[in-house]
Amino acid sequence: MAMDAIQLLKKDHEKVKALLSELADTTERATKKRQDLLKTIHTELEAHTTIEEEIFYPAFKKAGAEKDDDKMFFEAKEEHRAVDQLVLPDLVKTDTSSAAFSGRVKVLKELVEHHAEEEEKEMFPRARKLLSIDRLKEIGSQMEQRKQEILNSVKG
Repeated sequence: MAMDAIQLLKKDHEKVKALLSELADTTERATKKRQDLLKTIHTELEAHTTIEEEIFYPAFKKAGAEKDDDKMFFEAKEEHRAVDQLVLPDLVKTDTSSAAFSGRVKVLKELVEHHAEEEEKEMFPRARKLLSIDRLKEIGSQMEQRKQEILNSVKG
């Protein structure tokens, strides 16, 4: 049973938020665990961001009729940019045994939680109004396929 696009994205949110909580709970001694978790988070976020930007957001934007929809779309994209281009690259370069690492994890966690919450409260309900259930399922299966591609390419 294929998930619709929104179920899929919510599941992604849950997974990444759980991983980030786990990472935030690690101590500076747990360098190996931090590295492993960070790698998983990095991959998951990359896959999630990509399927949203390539498939979900454009479908949302195309169906959206109001200025608010456009605003929501651009805001979501900017939040991705903050994570992908600023916070995450910094975190990846940060020594996992440092206090700076903990601080950056906290910032990433807050950003991702805020972003997920906004999507789930505003964008997703709006998408349910704009897009039919069949269309959401169609987008969902496209996203699922694309996500597998990305995850497989990372494992390499």
